[in-house]
Amino acid sequence: NYGVSFQMFSKIDVNGTHAHPIYKYLKKEQGGIFGGKIKWNFTKFLVDPNGQPIERFAPTTTPEKIDEYLDKILIEK
Repeated sequence: NYGVSFQMFSKIDVNGTHAHPIYKYLKKEQGGIFGGKIKWNFTKFLVDPNGQPIERFAPTTTPEKIDEYLDKILIEK
């Protein structure tokens, strides 16, 4: 259990025929340079309060770069 006290979720697929529906949706809405596939598990998606995907970020994207998008969402709200 990795020594944590919070509830953990089971492993899910993000690519292929058994991909979880949330990742199918996110990849459809925010395709990437790998043909919509997720190459690495640190790929990030920013979703607005209404559940609409706003942006997809590469695994190497820094939190500071994502802040620019968060600021825009918060100002619009």
